[in-house]
Amino acid sequence: MPPAHPLATADDTRAWGRVLGRGLRAGDLVVLTGGLGAGKTTLTQGIGEGLGVRGPITSPTFVIARVHPSVVGGPPLVHVDAYRLGGLDELDALDLDESLEECVTVVEWGHGLAEGLAEDYLEVTLSGEDERAATIEGHGPRWVGLELTLR
Repeated sequence: MPPAHPLATADDTRAWGRVLGRGLRAGDLVVLTGGLGAGKTTLTQGIGEGLGVRGPITSPTFVIARVHPSVVGGPPLVHVDAYRLGGLDELDALDLDESLEECVTVVEWGHGLAEGLAEDYLEVTLSGEDERAATIEGHGPRWVGLELTLR
């Protein structure tokens, strides 16, 4: 099991996301896992800040996906909420694979669904209620041998 990163506050979660966002590039897929209120959207806000995309970043629960263009010449952020999706067919219907190579794609509630979008992906699991923590696990050749400890 990867080491857990303590995230005592929403600001800590956002700051950790900024560090993660600075290390992402076009074609990267990040799958976020955690219960309601675990901080998935807060983490995505930080990732967006690290990438330098236009905000505000809010939960895309009812629109399913939002695209946030870069304001610094980097890749756009595609922010997806898979909570209301009924399965892989509905995720496929979003045509995320059409933009996957040009964007950084973050999928909330994506565990068990979004992994099939790319061979390489990061899975971030947010856990805890009073004392939150995040674990990050890389999958595929892009992430093999890379140091995934974020400070």
